[in-house]
Amino acid sequence: MALKLNLDGAYIPAFNKSYEHLAYSLKKNFKIIGSAHNFKEIKIKENQNVEKIFLSSLFKKNKNYLGIYKFKILSHLTSKKTVALGGISTKNIRSLKLLTNIDFAGISYFE
Repeated sequence: MALKLNLDGAYIPAFNKSYEHLAYSLKKNFKIIGSAHNFKEIKIKENQNVEKIFLSSLFKKNKNYLGIYKFKILSHLTSKKTVALGGISTKNIRSLKLLTNIDFAGISYFE
């Protein structure tokens, strides 16, 4: 669909395990990003040839809660750029310094 709409990229959620998009020829600067919650999903995203992997949830205590240390371990298990996601706020933003070379994203942080 992203190709039909002539978009610059696509997001592949953690539950999407399809490799169908690899059959298409993509324009030069087309970016594919994806999300993962565990090691198995990280490997799937690598095989899907994503550029960046959103790992969640860093701080938000839900069923996918990782916390700082598990996040750090998982982010070192891939050569892809990782992005911290989930529960990032002004109260815990300083904790991101414990993570090296990490991007972050968050809806509540920017509201």
